[in-house]
Amino acid sequence: MAAEEVRYLLNCGYSNGPTIRFVSDHHRLSEQERFVLTRVVISKSVARSRRKKLTPLEALRDRDVFVDGYNVLITVESLLAKAPVYLCDDGFLRDTRGIFRNYKSSELTDIALAEILALLKEGRPRNVTILFDQQMSKSGLLASNVRDMLSDLKVTGSAKTAKDVDRRLKSCSSIVATADGNVIDAASNVVDLPAEVARRRNIKTFVV
Repeated sequence: MAAEEVRYLLNCGYSNGPTIRFVSDHHRLSEQERFVLTRVVISKSVARSRRKKLTPLEALRDRDVFVDGYNVLITVESLLAKAPVYLCDDGFLRDTRGIFRNYKSSELTDIALAEILALLKEGRPRNVTILFDQQMSKSGLLASNVRDMLSDLKVTGSAKTAKDVDRRLKSCSSIVATADGNVIDAASNVVDLPAEVARRRNIKTFVV
């Protein structure tokens, strides 16, 4: 009921933050439930625009691809860990663990990276650039490991850290792999790699 009320108000032109706060207070939702609404519920006009940018894996062939490293990695790890991942109103998969700033590698990290890089290899892009936020702990080591994996798979590309990942992704004219709404809004073509992982592994995702 809360999700439907938020959708209605967003479609009437009300802004996201105050709308979710008002509805959540009314229904006395928990912080986690509020976070789910923030991630999942999107106005029809924005959702329609983003869906038009969704690009299938086969469209990567002979194209340059930029990957929002932590965004994609954390979502795939959530899928593998059977943590809640939602199919959002704009057609993209998003996790709701909210662990970005506190992210730490786990036993699932290498498995998730292998899934992601195997998909990229299958897509046969001309070049892959995977960007990790420099301010995150051990990002340099993670990028180094990914470079080795790319080399082993014979995928042309690199992995690097940057202080301004979002800005770089927003300004590039290549295909972007992300579920970050602000990046999607600025991009021309976006591929949802976690959605492909979920489909192939037949992993259940949630809908609000």
